[in-house]
Amino acid sequence: MRPDFFPAVPRVYEKVHAAVRAELEAATGVKRRIVQWALAVGTRTSGFRQEQRSLPPLLALQEWVADRIVFSKVKAKLGGRLRFAVSGGAPIAREILEFFHALDVTILEGYGLTECTSCAINRLDRFRFGTVGPPLPGCEISFDEDGEILVGGPHVFSSYLNNEEATREVFTEDGRFRTGDIGELDPEGFLRITDRKKDLIATAGGKKIAPQNIENDLQRRSKLISHALIIGDRRPYIVALVTLDAEEIASWARGQGLDGDVTRIAVSNELRGDVQRIIDEVNVELARPEQIKRFAILPRDFSEKEGEITPTLKLKRRICEQHFAGEIEQLYAAQT
Repeated sequence: MRPDFFPAVPRVYEKVHAAVRAELEAATGVKRRIVQWALAVGTRTSGFRQEQRSLPPLLALQEWVADRIVFSKVKAKLGGRLRFAVSGGAPIAREILEFFHALDVTILEGYGLTECTSCAINRLDRFRFGTVGPPLPGCEISFDEDGEILVGGPHVFSSYLNNEEATREVFTEDGRFRTGDIGELDPEGFLRITDRKKDLIATAGGKKIAPQNIENDLQRRSKLISHALIIGDRRPYIVALVTLDAEEIASWARGQGLDGDVTRIAVSNELRGDVQRIIDEVNVELARPEQIKRFAILPRDFSEKEGEITPTLKLKRRICEQHFAGEIEQLYAAQT
């Protein structure tokens, strides 16, 4: 397959990102130094292009060399003629977008819902990582008092089939569609999604927390973590359910000289220590009420078959919480 254009959900890019990083980091000696030089060149080049500035002649020459000896090999694994890719369906970490952009692979993040198709998307000639781009022509974006994104325009659906009550609930009095997402427009008109309205956690202390930001941070910091689910609504503190990537945990276990199934590995002190270090790194950047106080490593990953994940790989939070209610209660059993 040699696509010119590639749309996918963030989890696909996360997997590719992990594989590419692992291959680049496996280089040794002179090859490793070349890779590091090329990535440094790509990072500088990315900065100029994000600001829509022309490359200085020397940097342009360096990029050409870096492309010939490093970037082209990465792009060949993606088919060799990819002009750009699109990410949607869930938030994607800015770090991943910038990493690929440094390798001359542009991933454009967009935003839309079934009820109003596409609403916003970054363009090749106008993009900003960390946003879903400016609104599309004809799409009217506004915000409710709590920050919920409201959408108007001819692309918005008229009603749910045979469900007048649900239709009334998702429209404002002036006919704007309630997306259920919390967001903001930056001064340049780029839309930023901060969380799902229904996913916001209100702790027992009254602090409102956006769990997706914390979950994404945990996942991007370690290839071991497949999914993370933050819990804390009406609870005294925040806890996390962590699932493991099957391939990465198998590799990790071999490196530790451990054998056995995931259940045995999940309770090993070595693995818990590694996961705790990742959580500590995330906690340093969080306000105290947002910090993860306890965590549990689950014996299996969240599954679409079990109804815990959508086809676009987003977690169904309530179902996950129901299926692992015992583990959650244990995390709160000895409050301090």
